[in-house]
Amino acid sequence: MHSAARFTRERPAVGKTLHVGLLVNPLAGLGGGLALKGSDGEAVREIADSLQKGQTSRAAQRCRRSLDRIRSVKVSLQFSCWGGSMGEDVLREAGFDASVLGSPSDGLSDAGDTRDAAVSLQAANVDLLVFVGGDGTARDILDAVGSDTPVLGIPAGVKMHSGVFAVSPEAAGDLMVVLSRGGLVDLKRRDVRDIDEEAFRLDTVRSRFYGELLVPCEGSFLQQTKLGGREDQQLAAAEIAAWQVEKMEPDRTYLVGPGSTTAAIMEELRLPCTLLGVDVVRDGELLLADADEASLLSLIESSNGPFSMIVTVIGGQGHLFGRGNQQISPAVIRAVGSDNINIVASKSKIAGLASRPLLLDTNDPLLDRTLRGLIRVNTGYDDYVIYRVE
Repeated sequence: MHSAARFTRERPAVGKTLHVGLLVNPLAGLGGGLALKGSDGEAVREIADSLQKGQTSRAAQRCRRSLDRIRSVKVSLQFSCWGGSMGEDVLREAGFDASVLGSPSDGLSDAGDTRDAAVSLQAANVDLLVFVGGDGTARDILDAVGSDTPVLGIPAGVKMHSGVFAVSPEAAGDLMVVLSRGGLVDLKRRDVRDIDEEAFRLDTVRSRFYGELLVPCEGSFLQQTKLGGREDQQLAAAEIAAWQVEKMEPDRTYLVGPGSTTAAIMEELRLPCTLLGVDVVRDGELLLADADEASLLSLIESSNGPFSMIVTVIGGQGHLFGRGNQQISPAVIRAVGSDNINIVASKSKIAGLASRPLLLDTNDPLLDRTLRGLIRVNTGYDDYVIYRVE
């Protein structure tokens, strides 16, 4: 952060810091003060067009409260945003650097601009897409990026029945601080719901479920462990295995790395397992057992279908690659693709690192730099946390 903002138009490089995509719906909350029961629809846009800037600044003010919370503790974040009142202005006023990826089609943004901005931020590989708005904005975000991109709402709308918002702008800022410091934060799928504003204006409540967004929730795992006892490692591994097997795609080949957590996946598949080696499976069949680097590369080169790998973390050390799984070499990792790496570990194993990052030692410094950053770790049945890789 710096006292004066410097904005560029280039796509930002993803580095070690938390990369936040900020998207502001400048009309969010406007309908509340006007007793319009919401801020969606062309009529509200026409009213907004006639108002002074100070009368339409609720979303920016609430966003600024979150940004001030971040600035007060002096953590470093990387921002990307959309131009003007959709993010650039409030970041400039708060003194943050950012990369501006585009601008609304005209002076007054609409839902189409929100969706375009969300798609652009997703394409910039942000770690977290933070939007300022209400339920209507959440619907637009869902339409644009789907349910696999981590998203957090700063509450600024009139209607906020969805479960994707922080309890306050300050809470949203605090959550970003926790993430930037490598804290253990759960990822949960939360409902996106909205009320028919036209019906609501006639005193009829029609709430509808539109889908789910992936939302970081404040990490409460450590306190829960203290209250409820220690996590059962065997049960945690079984839950992870059940989820990983359920997610397996037809015709996709999976490299299953060494470890007791990954061994549970082979057990779930009812296949023999090499506890300290790499096994390869496809469509429920074992293709290779205890494969070496050459066998893995040969199989990848001779196969047309897609590949994924499932690896776990060494407890205590935190190594992800380079300790005990050297068969998964830099060449294998590049051939499979970094987007196809699935990391599995129990929450107690992650918590045992005491916020120390996962480690990379592939013997290829360029690859290590490429893989570092914030990643998702599967910690249970449809349960993930965000954690840092260094």
